[in-house]
Amino acid sequence: MNKTILHLGSGMKYDPACVNVDLVASVKPDVVHDLDAMPWPFEENTFTEVRAFDVLEHLDDIVAAMEEIHRVSKADADVFITVPHYSSANAWTDITHRHYFSVNSFNYFTGDHRFNFYTDRRFQRVASGIVFHPTLANKIVHRLAARFPDEYERRWAWMFPAWFLSFHLRVIKSSKEAT
Repeated sequence: MNKTILHLGSGMKYDPACVNVDLVASVKPDVVHDLDAMPWPFEENTFTEVRAFDVLEHLDDIVAAMEEIHRVSKADADVFITVPHYSSANAWTDITHRHYFSVNSFNYFTGDHRFNFYTDRRFQRVASGIVFHPTLANKIVHRLAARFPDEYERRWAWMFPAWFLSFHLRVIKSSKEAT
């Protein structure tokens, strides 16, 4: 496979441009693998893009998964992630969800959190967003949450629940790691 995009937890959303990975063989991924089993079956510095849409919340160890994403990615690779916001009913309804996320959850990996010592793997936050179910009221709430995400989560998240979070991260590697 000469594909440079890794699609984690591809499920029913198979993308022929990617190396699709899923635990469930019946969805016919390119690679059947349990993402909780480390290391993943890919060489270091292989991928220029990683997609993890609605998958990280199902894994046992987020730190280990992000370290594996870092390991298999080339320097400056783009990482696209969606996860349910902790205030979303979907976050709590799905019995296979093991983790819940806020807009600052990935700060552990950017170095922007005081507890960033859990890992030395680093990512740069390119963009992030709180996404709301499309309703008239949520159009207003979305604007406020986009401008003041910490205030939204601290004061308003339970009254106006978000739907999910989206993150665009970039892999940061030292010159030694990049080879």
